[in-house]
Amino acid sequence: MSINVEQAIIHEISQNSDGQMRCRLRPQPLLNGNAVETMLEELHQTYSSKAGKGFGFFGIHGDDGEANPAFAEGLSAYRQGELGFVEFSAKAGELLMDELSKYDFSQGGFLLMSTYTSIANEYLFVALLNAKSSMTVLDDMELTQNNHLDLSNIQLAARIDLTEWQVEKDSKKYISFIRGRAGRKVADFFLDFMGCVEGINPKAQNKNLMNAVEDFVASSELTKEERQQCRDKVFDYCTERFDAGAEIEMKDLADELADGGMESFYDFAKGGDYDLEEEFPVDKATLRQLKKFSGTGGGVTLSFDGVHLGERVIYDPVSDTILIKGVPANLKDQLDRRLKGE
Repeated sequence: MSINVEQAIIHEISQNSDGQMRCRLRPQPLLNGNAVETMLEELHQTYSSKAGKGFGFFGIHGDDGEANPAFAEGLSAYRQGELGFVEFSAKAGELLMDELSKYDFSQGGFLLMSTYTSIANEYLFVALLNAKSSMTVLDDMELTQNNHLDLSNIQLAARIDLTEWQVEKDSKKYISFIRGRAGRKVADFFLDFMGCVEGINPKAQNKNLMNAVEDFVASSELTKEERQQCRDKVFDYCTERFDAGAEIEMKDLADELADGGMESFYDFAKGGDYDLEEEFPVDKATLRQLKKFSGTGGGVTLSFDGVHLGERVIYDPVSDTILIKGVPANLKDQLDRRLKGE
């Protein structure tokens, strides 16, 4: 087990016959230890592997009603021992029900809340799970239909790093959340019920880092090979951090580059207009552009390793053309067959 589950509970939010939302609260934590641990382990792994997560924090609660403070206040009361876990989760269930009542697109679901530790940090996991129908064959070979929680397809979930929230008061990334398939708006109600506002944008931070790296190598006296080595070092460092579940640390990254003879990157990146935080999550999809060029449009998709630019792949911006030397064998075979057919 990569996590140590402390407590977990599930409440059901559904619509009654009149179309009104109701919340059926469980009066005690989940008791089946093995089932709970297996479920939370699977959810932890699924959630951690989700790409493109957003990051935020509990919003400033002013008179303008910018964010609802009720969830954060309940969490604080729970952490201080003023509320039990069941009472806090019931408060959260009522808050989510009230938020869902504002919309006509949701049928509800099962609100799962759990506290667990992983490595040295303590987390609160919050998810709205759906039930999925399946068919089972009984002992007498008769078919029966039952429902089970769809754990592999979570779309509404957030994880609060309780350790970071408690230790780093100015942090704006102790809450992570899954971005909906259609963008942030799909999950707005879920974040609103927690009073969470978006803080650091990992995609933008990684894009700015990539721009800083490109400007850094362009302004240096490095050879073409050394420039690519610099890009590779950045990509490899970020990949290692991602695989370890850690964040990019600018000073740490600068030290990695300094070991390869590329000093002063930290001062260059922080002194420019890149607006880079000291630490931020990895977005591998964005940083992959350090290694590859790719694009799609007008029925054409093209992708190639960056080391081929200027050698096997020649780009002419004036004529808006790309010349490829050494067509891949499988593509060449397709093209030759089409030419022979015509």
